[in-house]
Amino acid sequence: MTNEQTAVPAVPWKNDRWFVSPWDFLPEATQELEFPSKIIINDVTLRDGEQQAGIEFTKDDKIRIADALAEAGVPRIEAGFPGVYTSDYEALKAIAHRNLPSEIFSFARCRVDDVKMAVDCGVKGVIVEIPSSQHIINEAYRWPLERAIELSIEATLYAKSQGLYTVFFPIDASRSEITWYLDIIEKVAKDGHMDALALVDTFGVLTPQAVRYFAKRTRERIKVPLETHFHMDFGLGVANTIAAVAAGAEVMHLSVTGTGERAGNTPLEDTVMALLTLYGVDLGIKTEKLYGLSKLVRELAGLEVPKNRQVVGDQLFWVESGIITGWYRNLRESDNLTEMFPYRPEVVGQPGVEIVLGKGSGLDSVALWLEKLGIEATDDEMREMLMEVKAKSLENKALLTEEEFAKIANALVTKSKT
Repeated sequence: MTNEQTAVPAVPWKNDRWFVSPWDFLPEATQELEFPSKIIINDVTLRDGEQQAGIEFTKDDKIRIADALAEAGVPRIEAGFPGVYTSDYEALKAIAHRNLPSEIFSFARCRVDDVKMAVDCGVKGVIVEIPSSQHIINEAYRWPLERAIELSIEATLYAKSQGLYTVFFPIDASRSEITWYLDIIEKVAKDGHMDALALVDTFGVLTPQAVRYFAKRTRERIKVPLETHFHMDFGLGVANTIAAVAAGAEVMHLSVTGTGERAGNTPLEDTVMALLTLYGVDLGIKTEKLYGLSKLVRELAGLEVPKNRQVVGDQLFWVESGIITGWYRNLRESDNLTEMFPYRPEVVGQPGVEIVLGKGSGLDSVALWLEKLGIEATDDEMREMLMEVKAKSLENKALLTEEEFAKIANALVTKSKT
């Protein structure tokens, strides 16, 4: 039922599509949130997402994914890294000339030649990376600090001269000494150019509390819009991204289903749904496209994810538990599925609820399957069926198929009649 039908005033935490906690919206919980008036997604699936070991997107793959991202309403697509991957040049150029409603960006090292390739592809903007922690400059890159600064200034000034929106992307910022780091960023901002600065947690080592500190200290010194780029090494990417935009960052770097190096980037689907339902922040994404978008990327990437993965898992709305199946039977008539899920399956493009049979099933599960197959049985027969279902599931270490259950049910019904 809708709020209008029940004459209940509309509230952000409950409607006919989702039902979350009213505590999320209490003044005590929201008083420090400083969301900007507009938050933009920069999707990195076609760049950082492809850097996940084993993912190889062809030109056609990238075009299909870019089209799907644009169709879902993603406003900015980071479509490739042509300075490193020669195959990205043609793909990026093709995507940039498709007249998609999304802005197309390129990724680049702090090299003028990389930026030139971005210009040649016809992109709207460029994200320019440079190492930014003293230890990674000295030990991983083995550069003098002056080289990193000079390259940053040269590349960003060239990007500006070519009319590209320029995002400065300092690698490993989160493991730097904050004052040392901000001194360098301030110098590049002053002597070079940046339209925006990414808050980069390359190794996913920040906590949400540290993110707020990071954003606050950066905003005090650097007067350009902030973007977020967080990884999932400790599973905190979504929380950290939300913490950053709640502290005023305006652009979130996300990838479809969290694809990316090591544990991956902050997942697009989770972040979009969390902001929409838990914070009341609508990013303009067509959430009903999320499951299909994930399926496309997974298919082209040869990627498997847990079947119960949040938002896009293929079995997310499967129910085995007898208790929950009982809820479902009671809720079917009112179609009030948000009593048993935080949001309805169709909100994210998932198929409907599926009741499955296994070791955890109950009598309500058996009753629903008998109803589906058009088989009538007594209470005693149903209890005997349930015991056989549990035994078969444990024996197979798997859910029962329709054929397996039909065989059990028909045999017991036939037996009782003889």
